[in-house]
Amino acid sequence: MVLTSVGKMVGLQRKASGIRNICILAHVDHGKTTLADCLISSNGIISSRLAGKLRYLDSREDEQIRGITMKSSAISLHFVKGDQEYLINLIDSPGHVDFSSEVSTAVRLCDGCIIVVDAVEGVCPQTQAVLRQAWLENIRPVLVINKIDRLIVELKLTPQEAYLHLKNILEQINAVTGTLFTSKVLEERAEKETESENVSDSSPGDQIYDWSTGLEDTDDSHLYFSPEHGNVVFASAIDGWGFGIEHFAKLYSQKIGIKPAVLLKTLWGDYYLNTKAKKIMKGDQSKGKKPLFVQLVLDNIWSLYEAVMKRDKEKIEKIVTSLGLRIGARESRHTDPKVHLNAICSQWLPISDAVLSMVCNKIPSPLEITAERVEKLMCVGARTFDSLPPETRELKSAFMKCSSEGTAPVIVFVSKMFPVDAKALPQNKPRPLTQEEIAHRRELAKRRHAEKLAASQGKELSEKPPSENSPEVTGNTGDTKGEEQQLTDQGDSMTSKAVKQEADNKEHFIAFARVFSGVVKKGQKIFVLGPKYDPAESLHKLSSQCPATDDLPAVPHMTCCTLENLYLLMGRELEDLEEVPAGNVLGIGGLQDFVLKSATLSTSPACPPFTPLNFEATPIVRVAVEPKHPSDMPQLVRGMKLLNQADPCVQVLIQETGEHVLVTAGEVHLQRCLDDLKERIWHTLVAIPHTPAHGDALRGHLEQRLASVKGIKFAKVQISVSAPIIPFRETITRPPKVDMVNEEIGKQQKVAVIHQTKEDQNKIPEGIQVDSDGLVTINTPNKQATLSVRAMPLPEEVTRLLEENSDLIRTMEQLNTSLNEDKKTHEINQKTLDRIKEFKQKLEKSLQGRKWRNAVDQIWSFGPRKCGPNILLHNFGGYKRSVWQCLGNSVKEVGKYRDFDNSIVSGFQLATLSGPMCEEPLMGVCFTVEKWEINKAGDTVSNSRQDSGELDATEEQNEEKTTASSGTAEGPSANEQDRNQSVTDSPEKMSKHKGESVLADCYGPFSGQLIATMKEACRYALQAKPQRLMAAMYTCEIMATAEVLGRVYAVLSKREGRVLQEEMKEGTDVFIIKAVLPVAESFGFADEIRKRTSGLASPQLVFSHWEIISSDPFWVPTTEEEYLHFGEKADSENQARKYMNAVRKRKGLYVEEKIVEHAEKQRTLSRNK
Repeated sequence: MVLTSVGKMVGLQRKASGIRNICILAHVDHGKTTLADCLISSNGIISSRLAGKLRYLDSREDEQIRGITMKSSAISLHFVKGDQEYLINLIDSPGHVDFSSEVSTAVRLCDGCIIVVDAVEGVCPQTQAVLRQAWLENIRPVLVINKIDRLIVELKLTPQEAYLHLKNILEQINAVTGTLFTSKVLEERAEKETESENVSDSSPGDQIYDWSTGLEDTDDSHLYFSPEHGNVVFASAIDGWGFGIEHFAKLYSQKIGIKPAVLLKTLWGDYYLNTKAKKIMKGDQSKGKKPLFVQLVLDNIWSLYEAVMKRDKEKIEKIVTSLGLRIGARESRHTDPKVHLNAICSQWLPISDAVLSMVCNKIPSPLEITAERVEKLMCVGARTFDSLPPETRELKSAFMKCSSEGTAPVIVFVSKMFPVDAKALPQNKPRPLTQEEIAHRRELAKRRHAEKLAASQGKELSEKPPSENSPEVTGNTGDTKGEEQQLTDQGDSMTSKAVKQEADNKEHFIAFARVFSGVVKKGQKIFVLGPKYDPAESLHKLSSQCPATDDLPAVPHMTCCTLENLYLLMGRELEDLEEVPAGNVLGIGGLQDFVLKSATLSTSPACPPFTPLNFEATPIVRVAVEPKHPSDMPQLVRGMKLLNQADPCVQVLIQETGEHVLVTAGEVHLQRCLDDLKERIWHTLVAIPHTPAHGDALRGHLEQRLASVKGIKFAKVQISVSAPIIPFRETITRPPKVDMVNEEIGKQQKVAVIHQTKEDQNKIPEGIQVDSDGLVTINTPNKQATLSVRAMPLPEEVTRLLEENSDLIRTMEQLNTSLNEDKKTHEINQKTLDRIKEFKQKLEKSLQGRKWRNAVDQIWSFGPRKCGPNILLHNFGGYKRSVWQCLGNSVKEVGKYRDFDNSIVSGFQLATLSGPMCEEPLMGVCFTVEKWEINKAGDTVSNSRQDSGELDATEEQNEEKTTASSGTAEGPSANEQDRNQSVTDSPEKMSKHKGESVLADCYGPFSGQLIATMKEACRYALQAKPQRLMAAMYTCEIMATAEVLGRVYAVLSKREGRVLQEEMKEGTDVFIIKAVLPVAESFGFADEIRKRTSGLASPQLVFSHWEIISSDPFWVPTTEEEYLHFGEKADSENQARKYMNAVRKRKGLYVEEKIVEHAEKQRTLSRNK
């Protein structure tokens, strides 16, 4: 097919009914990019012979080397079907779990997707993940079962076995879809029930709960994949063929004389052809007949493969003649039978026709966007569509119409930003020369050549012996001056070239976007709406028809920008566009200063930001990055900012220690990010040419000039990367009932302990009382307040509930803050209140028993960061405030606790952010404040706040200094205690001014002391209980054959893995192993598995959960049985202690370990003779 011009594409963009926005989704190595190559070759962009080998949309070097896709790439294709012309905007996406965030960015811009499944491997973990992502975005999927050639060549299945195998794969995929559908229907039904319960007050005994109601009434036939519905294509992309059964239905309707509609319904299923009666009958298996699909379709493909593989020339010629194909001599003589096979199949059953026909028939155009999807996109967080402002709700019609009229509001969603080299931009590409320019250049070249000849002849004439010395000297002086002038000019030209090169080497970011409404034009001014933008707030300041200009009043999370360039995305190429109508995918230049990762663009301030993208993978792998030369730190910081913008999933952090940390989704993702930092983000080497005459002077001159040019680097920045920073969590457990040798604790006889016991290690300082129960009582340094705190482990289901609802807890915190500050915010959404009530009910259900009585109503705060999986309870009289204020039971706290309750909460937040074991966050811990006493001297602090203005400026400065010191200190030092003693010894100073002694106290304000005291109390309460580390865990799915199963298990057990399930895939010799593996042990795991199994097994690692490491990091033997089992030293490896010490070492904390300094090698005194 002839390459389609850009003008033709622009024309097709205006017809929204003929546009199809699709993405290709699949598990890794199931053939997405090969399929994309076949579709691209149909447009003449690449040769059909290179399809599958070139991998055109894998434009990065590391993608080509690894053989996997790492980023989403888009290309526009032209397809003609009958009289109708279509524009297919195709997006190829990665299948590796580390890059699942790229799948999310692709899915948001599409109306449909092609799910590709390997015919041998079937439904894999990522297949399920991408189906779930497509479902969440409300886009319509179609199915391509790829690599059917493997059933013939590798598995050597008969056509009948292959049919049963394909049938089984379809059932598996439909089972996944059915699960998603069932969960949605049940969720909707539960919502309706809660609404009806609010309206009617019927008794619960009158209703009978039935799970099946709602499922039977809902039509789900259109959701499932079935060949007779036309949404399944059977293909082999590498061999260039594919078909839907409608192709064979048309073909055989003429031969057999049966209507195509009948054949379409019966070609797939338990039907067979009665040749005598020329009728299609049901029940092939019971009568031992071949199914119609095997008889009419698969048998023919199998016989073609057999003929070509066995080089049966007569049979091949007969097949080619009967099909009416023309095969070139080059293909038929080729030594590789696959080339010959590709030539026949790609003409007989072209895969591009089958797939693109299915896409055009089954995937909706942008005009057919559903109301449900529009509402879902417009409602951020817990907000419902009805709660949006009326001006915003009116925009729904613009979405539904997908109008390209001039009056329609422009709505664009940017799903990601991707970097492009400046040389790849259309405006920087060398354009073809015109005939006049070629003639002009030829003339210039001739003239230059003539001048050179004349100069060389003049030089020969002047080479005569000089008669006088003086003219020679003068001449030499003039030549030197001229040469210096020439060198200076050369230096200036080099500088200008360097500046130009700097501009060329600069990374340009292009926004990967889709127009949902209106027409986007080059140079147009538009609003950029951040994810936290609220149209309700801005509409008070701006009208809904307000144009985007720079002189508008400041609105939070909204800026105004100009769309500098619009691009048609053509894989590795970009084409300039002047305008893009609604329904199209495009690239937008000039947004790098306004959009970080994703954003919503609109000409109407009433437009809400779109809902955030759903990311399947959680970033968990951390490394610290620093330059090898400290002077390169600014470039590294800039490079990391660019990387953060270029990757949807990566996170860039600066820790308290000053380390620059990269957080990535996995090992492969981390490697790609580091390669980007080293290679792509940095500017290339600026070479300074060596000049023989005055070389050093010129070089120095150029170096000075180039050094003054901002941004020019003389070399790529070298970075050093730390070992992966493994995250842990700290928690406590119930006291164990048995010891390390499974003996019941308390029944054995204790022996003299040689080691330091845990009690000795954690000595409690003076002034802190710890009960046998674990209740810690502590005073503030100025003795004005007393706190009693107890720590308890939370049940597992409560911890899980808190983790799942962290966003809801954050919303509750924001609502409570606004209520406390008496801010008039918009009305609380009823749906959010219902979710909060449901969350509270679940907590009450999980926290049952005597010790948790009234615990839910006493919840004071969550932590860390006020939304974490730890709880603070208040269990003392005279205090009533809780986190449930937003539900209407808000109580204005009065009395002595009112001014200082935030100090207690802040101390709890600090304590949960860094635990005592290795300064890691806490998880699953409940702290209860059982006593909080403030004596009369402490009461004066709150009363004396009104009198604080009487203090002079110097006292206020001192106060500020001491606040800083008391806020950071974890406890009073010795000299601070002495000073405290000296203050308390002088009662005349205490009575000098009411409250003045506490305010002008050298320890800082009372609130600062409360924060530090609460933090210490929480830490000691935690240490009074059995402490444990929690490790991050991956779920690991490995597909392996029986021969290498033992090796896989060996690698898993070596790395502390635990096998959960092992099952054999039906119809194959492949086992699927499901296991859990600590993240700390996962580095190099995939490579080791591949090496040990010779590449026959490869794991997929996805972050799953946090798990308690059972061993006690502080354990030492105390009983006789433990001494006998572990020895006096007990120096066998303790996994928890190993992890804890590694983290402490990395953070520069004290590590108790024995270091041998002067070891001597053992000497053998007697020689063997």
